[in-house]
Amino acid sequence: MGFLSGMKIEELTEEKCVVSVPYKRLNKNPFRSTFWAVLGMAAEMSSGALMTMYTYKQKPSISMLVADCKGEFVKKATDVTTFTCEDGKLIREKIIEAIQTNEGQTIPTKMTGRNKAGEVVALFEFTWTIKARKK
Repeated sequence: MGFLSGMKIEELTEEKCVVSVPYKRLNKNPFRSTFWAVLGMAAEMSSGALMTMYTYKQKPSISMLVADCKGEFVKKATDVTTFTCEDGKLIREKIIEAIQTNEGQTIPTKMTGRNKAGEVVALFEFTWTIKARKK
């Protein structure tokens, strides 16, 4: 679905991930804005890419799951919407803690979606749960 929507990762560093999604025919709702689920998909990817980056090839492997999602829609999304998650440091720390303690961790992440003019379009919060798998 990400491919069909035109969503793409614009930047991925240790601290943040930036994901954009265009305003196009396939992504529109009947109200002439980007469908809320498309916005949510891009927001989730901005934290999910950071989660994947830090869990990739970990020993033991890490299971991860979205436990909660909250969205606030501030303005109609009528052009490219770009989501930024700057929780890379927190994600890294929690994954290290999960491996060291062998206990599940909860990671609250926040994403801000902006239009081309830099105006806030949507705010999302995804709560991830992680746990190191048993060897």
